[in-house]
Amino acid sequence: MGRWWSPPEPRSVQLLLLGVALVAASFYAGTLFQSSASPAVILPPSGSRSPDSSNPQDDAEFTNRVAVTYRTTPISVPDHGLDVCPLEYNEYVPCHDAAYVSNLKNLDRSRHEDLEHICPPREKRLFCLVPPPNEYKIPLRWPTSRDNVWRSNVNHSRLSEVKGGQNWVHDSGKLWWFPGGGTHFKHGASEYIERLGNMTTNSTGDLSSAGVVQVLDVGCGVASFSAYLLPLDIHTMSFAPKDGHENQIQFALERGIGAMISVLATKQLPYPGNSFEMVHCSRCRVDWHENDGILLKEVDRLLRPNGYFVYSAPPAYRKDKDFPIIWEKLINITTAMCWKLIAKHVQTAIWIKPEDESCRQKNADMKLLNICNPDDSSSPSWKSPLMNCVRLNTDQSKLQKLPPRPDRLLFYSRSLERIGVTPEKFENNNQFWRDQVRKYWSLLGVEKTSIRNVMDMNANYGGFAMALSTDPVWIMNVVPHTAINTLPVIYDRGLIGSYHDWLVFFFWKSRHPFPCLDESKTHPCCRCLPFSTYPRSYDLLHAFHLFSHYQGRVEGCSLEDILLEIDRIIRPQGFIIIRDVNTTLSRISDLAPKFLWDVTSRTLENEENMPEQVLICRKKFWAII
Repeated sequence: MGRWWSPPEPRSVQLLLLGVALVAASFYAGTLFQSSASPAVILPPSGSRSPDSSNPQDDAEFTNRVAVTYRTTPISVPDHGLDVCPLEYNEYVPCHDAAYVSNLKNLDRSRHEDLEHICPPREKRLFCLVPPPNEYKIPLRWPTSRDNVWRSNVNHSRLSEVKGGQNWVHDSGKLWWFPGGGTHFKHGASEYIERLGNMTTNSTGDLSSAGVVQVLDVGCGVASFSAYLLPLDIHTMSFAPKDGHENQIQFALERGIGAMISVLATKQLPYPGNSFEMVHCSRCRVDWHENDGILLKEVDRLLRPNGYFVYSAPPAYRKDKDFPIIWEKLINITTAMCWKLIAKHVQTAIWIKPEDESCRQKNADMKLLNICNPDDSSSPSWKSPLMNCVRLNTDQSKLQKLPPRPDRLLFYSRSLERIGVTPEKFENNNQFWRDQVRKYWSLLGVEKTSIRNVMDMNANYGGFAMALSTDPVWIMNVVPHTAINTLPVIYDRGLIGSYHDWLVFFFWKSRHPFPCLDESKTHPCCRCLPFSTYPRSYDLLHAFHLFSHYQGRVEGCSLEDILLEIDRIIRPQGFIIIRDVNTTLSRISDLAPKFLWDVTSRTLENEENMPEQVLICRKKFWAII
């Protein structure tokens, strides 16, 4: 008992029936680790159960099969439900698949283009449910998860072996333990953060009093720097590539810390300009001095005026090897951009970006610096090539001093004015989301501490995230590239997020990392684009009129494709809240059982005070036998 082999079938792979484990309702009551639930009952298919089985949960039966299945055209979801990918695909990240990318030619690997977001064509993309690893457990709850996660959930030991001496992560039996260290702060992030505060304020304050609200952490490791900034109410977008530092972003997300897979290589990062008061690099393995400093110019784009670039790396303090030459190049590049080196202490150097543009204009006149075309900053930075130039904030009327958090959350910024949102509309939207979030919690019926990682898949002005700001969660606010560019609004509110496109369309002649399959070579093609994150990253996904945003654009990306990506990135027992037109919700309700989701329908009011259907979906906790 416990395994079931199906009769031979005419397919290229042998199919296994999937046994599904329903999660027991109780946790280890009263213990520190309140969320240790794991699959409690393995349910083999009918005919293989013990005749004396009396468990009431044994009435449930699932027919999904284990098989490597790829996307077909037209799309087809079998009556028995979506196939389940074999266990070896439990960490499948479609657009960061080293096996696929290794066969691509014409990538500039010297600049790490192979680590960027590169998606395979449809016929090479898995179309099956990604399973959890063996002995997967529901993640520990925040704040316990900051310091401890289940080993079985991210069962990789390399970081503890090579970075244990720097206190990144240590083996602690059934747990991974995170002491809060890093390459340049092995004695703890708190001490390092205090030192940065002293360096930016001449020892008169901390990073918060230095005006830092949002930080971009480049090459973040396991994101301990971000975790220890939270007591200062400083919010960090942490990113690192999917490279030799095995599963660092997966560790960060398992801890409940905001992070995503990304890399500084050949394209702009998916964040708006003038969004961060600090960009941080602690041994981040970025060659800032190469290619005429083009990567530092990307940092300049992202920094707000008077923003800090923190650089903790050997060239800032070592005098051997090539480090002095690298340091000299950094000084030349930053001087040309008119950055001021305000502090250099221990192993860290800090520059500040100027507010006054006269120095940069003077250097441009002297041919020491290239100035970007003003039109270059108008479009969202989504898959846009890096630019070897700096953007001048010549129109001072567009610059605005923003208040600190939490006042920034409700501040009416000029970024709202630029997209035509009036103060009245902004306030009404805020009140709407306060009401909706209160009702959401009631509908979910769970303790707030059971939800930590949240994604708003179509974030608009960030009202959903604002309404959650006092709850123990962090929110990845995603703005589709094809929607109104509201991500600057979100960052001006002190929130974090990313551009993305759940669906992208283009013409045959467009430069794209994979070919268009449209034989006519004249009609637009379409692809669903998975997000740059690991499976089981989020506890709650919010899809507010996401599907209708893409409805009817072009053929090639279906509702089923987006649902499959949702299933990949949501955790077992995680929730998906979907609001959309009724025809779309009806299709999702029909499909949900095939994805092994429970689904209920409720009615709330929309912003026009009209009834609107809401789907509350919950992913079952299942496991391959």
